[in-house]
Amino acid sequence: MQETSISKGKTTFEKELCWRDFYHMIYVAFPNQKEESIQKNYRNIEWENNRELFKKWQKGQTGYPIIDAAMRQLNQTGWMHNRLRMITASFLIKDLLIDWRWGEKYFQQMLHDYDPASNIGGWQWAASTGTDAVPYFRIFNPTIQSEKFDKDGNFIREFVPELRALPPKWIHQPENMPIVQQKEYDVMIGKDYPCPIVNHKKQRKVLLAKYESSKENVQ
Repeated sequence: MQETSISKGKTTFEKELCWRDFYHMIYVAFPNQKEESIQKNYRNIEWENNRELFKKWQKGQTGYPIIDAAMRQLNQTGWMHNRLRMITASFLIKDLLIDWRWGEKYFQQMLHDYDPASNIGGWQWAASTGTDAVPYFRIFNPTIQSEKFDKDGNFIREFVPELRALPPKWIHQPENMPIVQQKEYDVMIGKDYPCPIVNHKKQRKVLLAKYESSKENVQ
């Protein structure tokens, strides 16, 4: 059992080193990638770039617990797990419809382990604009990601104290919690903790249309 765990950890570490080296090679090959999407098909996306939504993402006040916990961890510690970097990046780009460059620059300001090649590469991956990026129609559902990677909600409780009293049943989607339970756990959604600032399903449809439109307008 222990050997298997060590072996998996070793494999994961080696994969991350490969990603690091890959992004450094791309950084040399595409010197303008900090300011320009590598894939031409997605250089004309009409981002909404709502500054109020961007501020709420920065502060961890989105109403999506896993996003808020991750962003608060970044703000408090200067670090964030790679899985959380992917989730928060996807949320900013594909739920809030904000230009990936805004997020990349914020991470540059906040990350203690900031590396230009890896950070830019990661953001272009999340935005589906990089050389080996995730397909644009693959959009992380923040609630599903939360339930999968923080099943019991321990990470959320650590960085979102407003939700600390909630059981796993409600901690991933507190907005669905009945008023009776909100009073029981002494957390009123919309007052003590924000309601979701966007509807994931609706934003997904808007995002897909924007990417399709950008592809059609390539010259």
